[in-house]
Amino acid sequence: MTLRERLQAELTAAVKGGDVRRRDTLRMAWNTVYNAEKAARRSLTEDEIVAALAREVKTRRETVEAVRSAGREDLAAEEEARITILNEFLPQPLTEAELDALVEAAIAETGARTRRDLGRVMAVLAPRTRGRADGRLVSERVARALATREEAAASSEGVAGAR
Repeated sequence: MTLRERLQAELTAAVKGGDVRRRDTLRMAWNTVYNAEKAARRSLTEDEIVAALAREVKTRRETVEAVRSAGREDLAAEEEARITILNEFLPQPLTEAELDALVEAAIAETGARTRRDLGRVMAVLAPRTRGRADGRLVSERVARALATREEAAASSEGVAGAR
């Protein structure tokens, strides 16, 4: 069953079951996919559907932060419930160890050595982590790994120069 078919089947079940929150969340997700297809003038691929749903989750997370800072815990809880529903349709998130392994592999693959190589590493890494890890988190991990490599290279040069 494709993601599109699964989304439609779950929406139908929510409508028939009377689950208002689930129904509304899945309708919103379905509309997001539909609008993206209209804009692209073609059916979306599975990866594109995942990316569209991941954008919705990201938007909801930003909303949670905004309403929490405004002191509206009730609205934050509602948005978190919607995020939980949307996450059912996204691939399993990467664990910290899996993400670190992907970062190291991408750095090795690109031959990156300094923080200036961040863009090249992210170009390789972004498709592998899409929908499974927040882009900002991935970028931070890559920057940290590159900074560590840069510092290690600088310190080894300093030791070699002292001899």
